[in-house]
Amino acid sequence: MKIGFYGAAKEVTGSKHLIYLESGTQFLLDCGLFQGSGEEIEEWNKNFGFDPKQIQFVILSHAHIDHSGLLPKLVKEGFTGKIYCTDATKDVTEALLEDSASIQQSDIKFINKQRFAKGLSPLEPLYEKSDVTQTINKIVTVNYNETYSISEEVQVLFTDNGHILGSAAVNLIITEGSKKTRLTFTGDIGRYNNHILKSPQAFPQADIILTESTYGDKIHDPDPNLRYKLLEIITDTCLKRKGKLIIPAFSVGRTQELLSALNDLSFENKLPKIKTYVDSPLSERATDIMEAHPECYNDKMLDFIQKDPDPFGFKGLTFIQSKSESQALNERNEPCIIISASGMAEAGRVKHHILHGIENSRNTILFVGYCSPYSLGGKLVSGAKEVRIFTNYFKVRASIKKLNGFSAHGDYVEMLKFLSAQDVSKVQRLFLVHGEEPVMNVFKCHLEAAGFSNIYMPNYKEIVSI
Repeated sequence: MKIGFYGAAKEVTGSKHLIYLESGTQFLLDCGLFQGSGEEIEEWNKNFGFDPKQIQFVILSHAHIDHSGLLPKLVKEGFTGKIYCTDATKDVTEALLEDSASIQQSDIKFINKQRFAKGLSPLEPLYEKSDVTQTINKIVTVNYNETYSISEEVQVLFTDNGHILGSAAVNLIITEGSKKTRLTFTGDIGRYNNHILKSPQAFPQADIILTESTYGDKIHDPDPNLRYKLLEIITDTCLKRKGKLIIPAFSVGRTQELLSALNDLSFENKLPKIKTYVDSPLSERATDIMEAHPECYNDKMLDFIQKDPDPFGFKGLTFIQSKSESQALNERNEPCIIISASGMAEAGRVKHHILHGIENSRNTILFVGYCSPYSLGGKLVSGAKEVRIFTNYFKVRASIKKLNGFSAHGDYVEMLKFLSAQDVSKVQRLFLVHGEEPVMNVFKCHLEAAGFSNIYMPNYKEIVSI
């Protein structure tokens, strides 16, 4: 058996791990989009580095675009197999991929206007909605904690890893002749004591582990009063400075966490009477999907909805649908809260809101999750004084804030807790993926202190024999 690392190798986005079996079978763990800007990122998204026609099947850990976002391109380029995931992941993936196709077409149209003015040839999106439809038709859903035989060689067991709705650790038993290998891909490891979802579940003993390492050098703020820190930012921006609070947030998970926190403040009569807009048709759809899957909720959330049947809604909240309504938000001067995707501010309507608000010192742009260093969000969080948005440069005059407590990724303590389900003496090899190299180096030290050995950090497109 060999493993090819075609994404999220010493990098956080583009999760894509190709398993080669001795029989000639090839299958993918995830097929994610690289996120960020620049020619290198564009090239990685255009060229897989392998032949999609040779892939027999895909196993999807969860729906986030950096894990699912190139599935339609895979199909477009000749993949004919099945895609396996949980039921909730299928629902969320359909919503995210349809939105991704729409965003690509909209952004390409905007960019091509600029290119046309400069005499440059037009660009094309990576895929269209018809490719998404074909992709969703290939999905087979598998329940948590039920072993499913994909083939004579491969069995899969999904266990809840608490990251987002439907997310799972992928536990495989791979049979090659008389040899059985237990391989686990952790996917993105979630938080313990999440406000909405169940905590990560212990997973079966593995011989080989591919583990994410996003926050391998950090400990999240343990402050249980995170929503009050959010309230402080709202008060400072909207009441004191009379500005807009713009919050880039992933439509699935992060947006619902924010809405739940704001709903709690409203329930306690502490939320100021300021209009809140969720400017993403996808976020409204994602919220509906989340409400349709209470089986993923933790006990605390299930108890809360007995008192408040609408845990994501409150007075003053408006979901924005049309493009014209979204554009109108940029023309208004009154204080408000705007929650919009994407979380890294790399695409979608939030990019336009930042464009219109970044040079106004009354405004605040608040990031509530991980941002790739190459993304617009990453550049703003790192303190950039000027940023490029689409084709123009803008001075950063708005206040830039960060709240890590809303992150859906576990910190290194939580990741170690998740991995503690393993007997380290039985883990033959451990691969670090989905992380930046300096962070991986720190996390590797933490893992070694916990008893793990044979830890390796693969390079992009590296193929490793097992």
